[in-house]
Amino acid sequence: MPAHALRSLTSALDLPETNRKVEIVGRDPVLQTNFRVGEAAAAALAAVGLAVSDIWKLRTGRAQHVRVEVPLAAASLISFTFQRLTKSPTPQRGPRLTDFFPTRDGRWFLVHQGFPKNRQSILALLSCEATAESIAQSVAGWDAQELEDKFGELGLCGAMVRTEEEWAGHDQAIALAEQPVVDVTRVGDSDPEPFAEGDRPLSGVRMLDLTRVLAGPTCGRTLAAHGADVLRIDSPELPSIAAFVMDTGHGKRSAHLDLKTQEDADQLRALVRDADVFAQGYRSGAINRLGFGPEALHELRPGLIYTSINCYGHTGPWQQRPGWEQLAQTVTGIAAEHGDERPRLLPAAATDYTTGYLAALGTVVALARRAREGGSYHVRVSLSRTGMWLQSLGRTTERGAGVTEEIVAPAMTDSDTPHGKLYHLGPVLELSETQPRWERPTVPIGTHEAEWA
Repeated sequence: MPAHALRSLTSALDLPETNRKVEIVGRDPVLQTNFRVGEAAAAALAAVGLAVSDIWKLRTGRAQHVRVEVPLAAASLISFTFQRLTKSPTPQRGPRLTDFFPTRDGRWFLVHQGFPKNRQSILALLSCEATAESIAQSVAGWDAQELEDKFGELGLCGAMVRTEEEWAGHDQAIALAEQPVVDVTRVGDSDPEPFAEGDRPLSGVRMLDLTRVLAGPTCGRTLAAHGADVLRIDSPELPSIAAFVMDTGHGKRSAHLDLKTQEDADQLRALVRDADVFAQGYRSGAINRLGFGPEALHELRPGLIYTSINCYGHTGPWQQRPGWEQLAQTVTGIAAEHGDERPRLLPAAATDYTTGYLAALGTVVALARRAREGGSYHVRVSLSRTGMWLQSLGRTTERGAGVTEEIVAPAMTDSDTPHGKLYHLGPVLELSETQPRWERPTVPIGTHEAEWA
């Protein structure tokens, strides 16, 4: 099954694959679910390894052996749970109101609190207090479809629980099914750009990371593990989740820019002119209104790899809706199937981290194509499309026991960070010549100046 999952990615992207070059060790179940989440993550990581090996062959003439262990790939889907600071408390996620609630018509509805602004708007719509009991009472007075339509109208994070069969008939699912899991499209012409000299596959590659939470930042963290210079850009006005920032910040520098001001917007444009990759996780259309959509940036910097990551996809009626990992599981039918008497979320951020790996895969493939053929590229992935791919991989007959400290011990490492010494999960992908590693420790948001190193 891991080989099948890998082949579904490599064949779609024309990646070279032979048994001699890639090895996926182990099988699901690892986590407490029948979904093959460990194998999916391992396949995505192995495909990244093959794409990186392809670039290494361009640089040196030598391919690399790629190896991934399924248990460690599964562990990487909950990597934030393994990080430990030695001299100060490790950031926690804090109290949450995200949960499934029954509706008046006997269905279930996921309310996702998101960030504070979204949470306050949800409470205002429901006319309730910030407690699970109060939310449940209010949701019980709505029909599920009516409430979902209202959330969508107001741009709030919430969705009706669907089965896989119900989702397959939805207009958004039909639009997604026509798209590849990783969409790499050439959108403009430019001269080929060979890779600069360096001792790592992505040496000399500059990436701007305008993403938050997990999927997008995981993409940047993955590229940094292979030598890319990744600069994360955040607005000083937007909230973040400290535990996730720490987990996905390895290998990056981090700066603040407020794109609503002319000075900071001009500074970002200056950075784009010298960038190779621009990754963004805004909902469709939002970053275009700030002047940083793919068309504008490809005109500014021909040859740019523009990587877009969102929840519901980049086409179809829901493309502009905001969403999170939990919502992708809710609408695609994963939560309904994983639950028993009530829907339940998977015991891992499976579509989040895996989508991050797939975004990195598409980005590396696009960089190789640019080196060979030239061109500007748009890479597109989404949490919901990843969820549909996960469903296509089948199920296990049993559920695993979960990830133990013994399983992750070989992949644990430590970093000296501004927070203190941090013990955390290192890269779980193995390459025979250029073993992935992070050269920079994770840092608080806004630590650096908005400039290239």
